[in-house]
Amino acid sequence: MELRHLRYFIAVAECLHFGRAAALLGISQPPLSQQIQALEQELGTRLFDRTNRRVALSEAGRLFLDEARQVLTQVDKAADVARRAQLGELGELKVAFTSSAPFNSSISTAIRGFRQAYPAVHLHLQEMSSQDVADALLEKRVDVGLMRPLPLADALHAVELFREPLVAVVNAGHPLAIAPGDGLYMTALAEEPFVFFPRSYGSGLYAQLLSLAREAGFNPHIAQEASEAMTIIGLVSAGLGVSVLPASFRSIRIDGVAYRPLLDPAAESAVWLVRHTEPGSAMAEAFTALLLGHR
Repeated sequence: MELRHLRYFIAVAECLHFGRAAALLGISQPPLSQQIQALEQELGTRLFDRTNRRVALSEAGRLFLDEARQVLTQVDKAADVARRAQLGELGELKVAFTSSAPFNSSISTAIRGFRQAYPAVHLHLQEMSSQDVADALLEKRVDVGLMRPLPLADALHAVELFREPLVAVVNAGHPLAIAPGDGLYMTALAEEPFVFFPRSYGSGLYAQLLSLAREAGFNPHIAQEASEAMTIIGLVSAGLGVSVLPASFRSIRIDGVAYRPLLDPAAESAVWLVRHTEPGSAMAEAFTALLLGHR
């Protein structure tokens, strides 16, 4: 039994006339009659009661019609699912991002736009350190990555989405919080204990902090480590030290914390869109296009 047999049967069942059904199907009547007879032989039962004047469904034919329609409906649905998946309109898209990425308006706008454009796609968002984002992309556990700059394997390709300034995060009661001027230079933090990500965490900001501090003539004393930016800001509020974070974190309002712009020329950080160099899914391409369109 082939799908065309079911389509032929349904056409005759709905027209109850072999000639009209053949015209509807775009074939001649004799082959249609032969196909219906072959279907009846395969099923071992009459589907139609035929006379010279009329064609009617048999009881078996009436019951078979409901089942045949369900089969073709499911086949059409399966074909539609395959087509929509190919177009990127169905399935799952896995996006890994570093913690500060969602605070940028262009990224949040792109995520919202993707959800609206592809409501049937499950957008699986995973927060990771920048190094973990790169590893997940390399192992193809995620489709798209948003991360801070780090050395990348040759199999990965990065596009800079944007740059943002870095800010000093200080306790609101610290003299640096109210120091005159539009901001601070890194030299002002030379004697301060730092609250920062562990080196092993794989944050793209760790190397940048060391570079900025050395340019300013000191090695930062990291007195307290934390793997989450929210925790770092909370510990600064508690008076355990100062920190340096991307300016997007200023949107986190925690009592007892002040954010001061860093005035050093190199005090800015990029966010990269990273993909595997091998071609990705249509969903990944659509998400990438939205991100690049909003940068």
